[in-house]
Amino acid sequence: MGITIDLGHAIHALSDALDLVGVDEVCHGKRVAFMALQCGRTLGLSEPELENLFHAGLLHDCGVSSTKMHRCLVNELDWEGSEFHCIAGSELLSAFPPLAHLAPIVRYHHTHWDALGAAKLPEKTAQLANLIYLVDRVDALTSPHYERDLLLAQHTVCDTVWRLSGSFFAPELVTRFLDLSGNEAFWLSLETRHLVRFMYERERQSRLAPVSFPELRQLALMFARIVDAKSPFTMEHSLGTARLARFLAVQSGLPAETCEKIEVAALLHDLGKLQVPDEVLEKPGALTREERAIIQRHSFETYQILRGIVGLEDITLWAASHHETPDGQGYPFHWRGAELTPEIRIIAVSDVFQALAQRRPYRKPLEPVEIFELLRTFVQQNHLDSDVVGLVGQHLHTCWEAATGLAWPVYVNDIKAL
Repeated sequence: MGITIDLGHAIHALSDALDLVGVDEVCHGKRVAFMALQCGRTLGLSEPELENLFHAGLLHDCGVSSTKMHRCLVNELDWEGSEFHCIAGSELLSAFPPLAHLAPIVRYHHTHWDALGAAKLPEKTAQLANLIYLVDRVDALTSPHYERDLLLAQHTVCDTVWRLSGSFFAPELVTRFLDLSGNEAFWLSLETRHLVRFMYERERQSRLAPVSFPELRQLALMFARIVDAKSPFTMEHSLGTARLARFLAVQSGLPAETCEKIEVAALLHDLGKLQVPDEVLEKPGALTREERAIIQRHSFETYQILRGIVGLEDITLWAASHHETPDGQGYPFHWRGAELTPEIRIIAVSDVFQALAQRRPYRKPLEPVEIFELLRTFVQQNHLDSDVVGLVGQHLHTCWEAATGLAWPVYVNDIKAL
């Protein structure tokens, strides 16, 4: 299958997803990318080098899924274990060839300048990694002051950067940053309403690139691994949902290309959950109305993230609609009946099956027969599609293995009894 997508749009979409982890602080990656780009121009970098630097800024925190970790990023100047998310991020990027060249920059973007020599990196890579570190810490220091007293705070921030020259940051980069940031326009450009305009203009400069299905799937896998790493209770959820959705699509007799696209949509379906605080996802008891409302935002956030990627229009709709129900009582669009395509219905059933097969903070994993009985109850309530659930019943053994990645449990009796 060949799909033409705009890789730049995909990078911006991934940046939007990563920014959700901040919950209320949603422009960190974009501000880092903006500042890195401005500093890179003073270094005389070529346009391709500037584009790589900009993309590294947008994606530098792709190893961060947890809202607890994000609080460290914006509240602490430095902390023990900060390199863990750098390693995770570089591994994610390395697995996707079109972005693998950014991996070394991301890997070392929290390494102090006076320790960077031990990594034995090419000089340019070390310089760019340290530049990302510099502007990343500038944004962390400045974060409490955006939209409030930004121009009053800039001097304190610059004093801190100067004090860390030669230890945290390369002296040449510090000098260039202080020269560049010596005017109000630099700082005011970091405020959200101005930054959004800059990002829009920058995104329009991206280029269309043909992407094969294996490459598209690798990109979707990178998104999925970021989401699934958010909590031990969601580990492998997107992967299991995608395996099961593709299997059910094949059993439904859908065209091969549609089956592949369903798998991609299922990998991407929970992107919006990055905005859900860890405490809500991992709560052992019943959710409050407020917490449930937070959860119900996630599928619309998935829609907003993906809708900007030209070429993924149908995949976007399928991914964002996995909580719609035949009776129209789902969310976020309240579609019903014929509005729910076969692809949407398959992903919805796969999502529920996989979630029931996983441990949650409020319950243990359910046995396959228990899952199927619950799915049949949801059909009776007009919450899931009867034909898709019927397919699950015909292939319960394989559905369990697809959803969990585990061998068929020995405690399951003859499924003919179902």
